[in-house]
Order: sequence, then structure tokens, then C-alpha cells
Amino acid sequence: MTAASAAKLRPHPALAAFVAFLVVAPFALSEFYVTLMNYIGLATLVVLGLVLLTGVTGLMSFGQQAFVGISAYTTGVVTTLYGGSPWLGLAAGLGLTALVALGLGLITVRLSGHYLPLCTIAWGISAYFVFGNLDVLGRYNGLGSIPALSLFGWTVDTGRKSYALIWVATLAALLAARNLLDSRSGRALRALRFRATMAESFGIDAAQLKLVIFLYAALLASLSGWLYAHFLRFVSPGAFTVNVGIEYLFMAVVGGASQVWGAVIGASLLTMLKEWLKDILPRFFEQSGNYEAIVFGLLMLALLHRARDGLMPVFARLGRGDPRRASPPVAAPGLSRRPRPAAGKLLLELRGVNKSFGGLAAVRELSFEMRGGEILGLIGPNGAGKSTVFNLVTGVLPADGGQIRFRGERIDALPARRIARLGIARTFQHVNLVGAMSVLENVAIGAHLRGAQGTVAAMLRLERDEERRLLHEAARQVERVGLAAHLGDSSASLALGQQRLVEISRALAADPVLMLLDEPAAGLRYQEKQALAGLLRRLRAEGVSILLVEHDMEFVMGLVDRLVVMDFGEKIAEGLPGEIRSDPVVIEAYLGGIE
Repeated sequence: MTAASAAKLRPHPALAAFVAFLVVAPFALSEFYVTLMNYIGLATLVVLGLVLLTGVTGLMSFGQQAFVGISAYTTGVVTTLYGGSPWLGLAAGLGLTALVALGLGLITVRLSGHYLPLCTIAWGISAYFVFGNLDVLGRYNGLGSIPALSLFGWTVDTGRKSYALIWVATLAALLAARNLLDSRSGRALRALRFRATMAESFGIDAAQLKLVIFLYAALLASLSGWLYAHFLRFVSPGAFTVNVGIEYLFMAVVGGASQVWGAVIGASLLTMLKEWLKDILPRFFEQSGNYEAIVFGLLMLALLHRARDGLMPVFARLGRGDPRRASPPVAAPGLSRRPRPAAGKLLLELRGVNKSFGGLAAVRELSFEMRGGEILGLIGPNGAGKSTVFNLVTGVLPADGGQIRFRGERIDALPARRIARLGIARTFQHVNLVGAMSVLENVAIGAHLRGAQGTVAAMLRLERDEERRLLHEAARQVERVGLAAHLGDSSASLALGQQRLVEISRALAADPVLMLLDEPAAGLRYQEKQALAGLLRRLRAEGVSILLVEHDMEFVMGLVDRLVVMDFGEKIAEGLPGEIRSDPVVIEAYLGGIE
């Protein structure tokens, strides 16, 4: 179990105090502040979706208010024009929101850079004018006389009654989001924002997962819209302008865009601060005006200058106290393992493979074979094309020509996630870890394909048995590379050599048939290199084949069964270590300066 996970399972005084405050608030606060708390709860639902979408997954959206409006207007039409119940309005609102979000998501989640936020602004503007120009929606006058909710004979027709329903829904959504991030799917989500290539290389379907989170964020906004419509019992286009969408995103950033409970902090701070400034500032200026917008902007600039990651990380640091190390994962049944090919059986085959980047030929007519139970070294000077070969074999890059076959199946046209399912795992030339995640969590990403539970099961915490097995497997692989003492440490806090060992253990957690190791000994001391060599020999004895790129010739020559030598993208030699060591072409190209 990770340190973060352990902390989540321990009673937290701040969380207990917050829940206690929510219980007492409707009895202790005035009607004005109860109404304000309702608005905070409604905003928190939308902002929580943005935390998952923008802060965790990295998809910036300025258009969530459109989904709020779709649901609010849908339930308004169903209940006022057609006499349907509010619960039918909820189903209709969620259904229509899901259809619209699915259509928009299929287009937008594949965008990157500034195109994605521009697209969300565009649909937000479009939704506003749709709401304001349709007669059935009341045009800019809006829809009124929306009925109050009725639940088991209990009519929710006051602000205090609405409070209970809004905050029960909000707390349920917050807990579901927390459960999601503390799961197999949550690790995949956190890896997508900064390490999408790595995530795909371990079987994570980035596009599908982004679409799921996009849809979930839209449904949270839809739920907020339904509650909003039946709380106010009136909807109009002014509540769903682009400015409102920007405000939601601002709440996520101020609270802490990657923190679940930051949604509550951001929504609370901005909602209450706006109301207080509206009351206080006119006393100083003695005239009406939007002075609160100016002062509010200045306050937010100062806040973000001092806490650029938002307020939640600041509160977390203040309340941390003496950190307690994470306990090792509890014992769990082992995961099933895939069968290994027989020793000596043809495993990987490259035939005339080519790859160019513009006018630079990185790989030219490369052909070689690799057999089961073999350690094959791929060596050559810097820029010879070795890492490009790794990227071609693992599907990170498409080949321009030739064929790559794994266990007889052609894989050069497959995406990285499909190739990972076949039993190929890798490390990277430049360390590719999620720095904010612990060693255990990083390694557990490698075991992603060995689990099957999805996001809904994670939110409901129905995947705990599988999660224990995945974490136990990850801990076992961390122990194999000698880093058991660092299970709960942030991967960013480790030395370079240790980070490379974390990458190796992550590849081992995938239960590979073939491992591609890109300079695994870089940054390791002599004793650590000897331990790594012993581990790789044990893996070979277990039936795992290894394709190795490494510049330490002493390490390579004492380990590999055969060598393939590249220079300027071409194969210049292939054979046993002793043959390669004395090959004059290799000596001239690469080994001439090494005794």
C-alpha cells in the first residue's frame, strides 16, 4: 500500500471536521449562508469533474457550464412542458448530456496544445446562444415554474431541504473520485498527463481513458445542473455563459487542480469571496460598480503567486506532521503468468526495417532475429539508431518499411498498447517515471494489463481484491531489484541509478516474454551492476528474453549471448561477443578506443 493510500484509509481530522460542519451547518447558519453553501455544493460537483479532467488527465476545458445548462434545461422542459417528474428529467438530462459529451469528446480529447481549450470555448459559446434563441427554452427570458423535487413523499421545496440533497450528492461524488484515483485506473490517469508514451507502452488506452473521464466530468456537471434547476426552480442562459466556465476552471486551479478535496476549497473560496466583496467594497467606493471583479483578480494573482499548485497542497503540508512510512502491501494471491516460449524458438524477427525523420535515415534495412531464452545486445555509437529500433519494436514509432514479427505475428502496424498485450515490456533511454507517484505506484503501472476492473468498480471500491494483488506483485518486483526500502518514496527523490532500477521492476511487473532494456546500467555503481547482471541471468533462466542496449562494454560482453552492432542506422556486424570484440569493422566504428 502506498503512503498516499495508507493516509486515505486512516481517519483524517480535517475530513471529520468538514463532515461534522456539513451536518451542523443547516441548523446553525442563517438562510443566506445555507443558500451560499448550496451554491458551493453545486459548484463543487462541476469543479470536481475539472479536477479529474484538467488537473489529473491534462485536458483543459472552459466549457463545463454547457453541460450544466443542458441538464438544467432538459429537466425544465420535461417537467414544465410535458408534465414529467423531476426524476424523469434527471434521466433525460444525464442521457442527453452523455450523448453530447460523447460526440464532443470523440473530437476534442484527441486535440492538444491550445486547440483543446479553444474548442471548449467554442462549444460553450454555442450552447449559450442555443439556450437563448430557442422558443421552447424561453429564449433569453428562461424557463420558470420548475417543480420542486419529491423524494419518498418528502418535498424538497426550501433551501435547507435542498442543502441535504445537494451535499449528499457532492460528498458521494468526492468519495467516488478519491476511490478512483486510489486504484489501477487512477494510476493510469495520473500517468497520462506527463507520461502518455510510457502509459501506452504498458497497455493503457490513453484515448479511451480520456474519453471516459471527459464523459464522467460532463455527467457531474449534468447532475449539478439538474439540482440547480430544481433548487432555484428557474433557469436562464445568463447562468451558462463562457465567463461561468472560466470561473469553474479558476476554482479548480485555486483549490488545487490535481487534488480531489481542492474542488471543495476552490468552490468555497471563490463563491464566498465574491459575495463578501460585493457587500464590502461599495462601502469604500460609495457607489455601485463591478469593483469586486478588480479586487478579486488582484487577490487571486497574489494567491497563485504564493501557491501556484493551489491551496490544497499548502493545507496538506501544514497538516502533515511527522510522516509515517508506508507499510508493505498485505500478502495476496499471486497473479497468473503467461506461458514462455521454448528456449531457442524464434521470438522476434526484423526484416528490412526502415525509419526516417525527414532527410535523416535513422534505421536502414535492418534485419536480425532473436530466440527464446536469449539475451541479445544491440550496441553502437551514439546516434546509431538503437533507441529508434526499440521505439519501432514497441509501437511508439511506426516503421516506414519492412516487417517486425513477434512470435510469428506481424506487429509493425500495431499501436503500443496492443503490442504490450503480447508480452513486450521496456525501459526508456531517458527515465520515464511519474515523479509525483511513489516507487510502488510507478511499478504497479507495469501490471496494468494484469488487472481488469474499470473506473466504475474503482469508484465503488469493488476492486480491492484485485488491487491488493497488483500492489503485492509490484512490491515483489521492487524487492527483486533491491529497492524494498524505497517502496513509499517518491520516484523523483531517488538517484538516477535507482530510478532505472524502478523502470526495470516496472517492466518485470508486466510479466513480459520479451524485455527491452535501454541502458539499464547507466548511473549504477559496480556492485549494483553486478547485481543487475545476476538478475538478468535469472530472468533468462526463467524463460524471459532480453534485448539490451548498453554502452558499458564490460557489462555487455560478460552478459549477452549474442550481439548486433549498428552504425548510422545500419547493421554492421552480428555474432558472439568474442567475434564482435575482434571484428575490425566494429573496432573502427565503435570499440577502437576501448581496451
